[in-house]
Amino acid sequence: MSRTGMTAVVPAAGVGKRMGSTVPKQYLKLAGKTVLEHSLARLLAHDAIERVVVAVSPEDQWFASLPLAEDPRVLRVDGGRERADSVLNALAVVTSERVLVHDAARPCLAYGDLDALLAAAQQPQGAILACRVRDTMKRGNGRGAIAESVPRDELWHALTPQCFVTEELRRALADALANGLAVTDEASAMELAGVHPLLVEGRADNIKITRPEDLALAGFFLQQLKENNE
Repeated sequence: MSRTGMTAVVPAAGVGKRMGSTVPKQYLKLAGKTVLEHSLARLLAHDAIERVVVAVSPEDQWFASLPLAEDPRVLRVDGGRERADSVLNALAVVTSERVLVHDAARPCLAYGDLDALLAAAQQPQGAILACRVRDTMKRGNGRGAIAESVPRDELWHALTPQCFVTEELRRALADALANGLAVTDEASAMELAGVHPLLVEGRADNIKITRPEDLALAGFFLQQLKENNE
């Protein structure tokens, strides 16, 4: 596959409080490297991605010491208070027609999933990786008890990467922030703009490291991907 010049954005300004660590989760060590290094390596190994823009906190103490900080394909920008702010800051330097956004703490992205996403994202509405909800879903009543069971038909876990036309995503994020609307991922901003992104079924092992036990699980999945050349 020849390079298409696509840019990927990785928001990495979070502190990961649920990990209970003094180091942000994207800088925790996993198989000899930081989580962030693994996540970026999966992107940069793909022929379609020419550059990665990483949004980190202005007070970040770790990024500059990583070898990837010297990679000419990697550009650092200042992140913002929320994820949407960080992505919007990164989009200011993106010149490719379409942009890919990927979580800093998802180091187990399979190349086959990325291929499928990029193919689907050629459609005007863009696309996201997602996996179907398998468990019985319950809605709480706010007092520690079940209020109701929620049918899981057509319920999906949103994953990343998510891919959209750059200018449309930039406009959707800016409008949502200007109106004080909650944006939990890029697709939610597009939804608020009236767009219905495509769902591309991805692997369930594309986990986001959020809690301490996720680190060991990600290490196992990463090893499996490497052994199977996926």
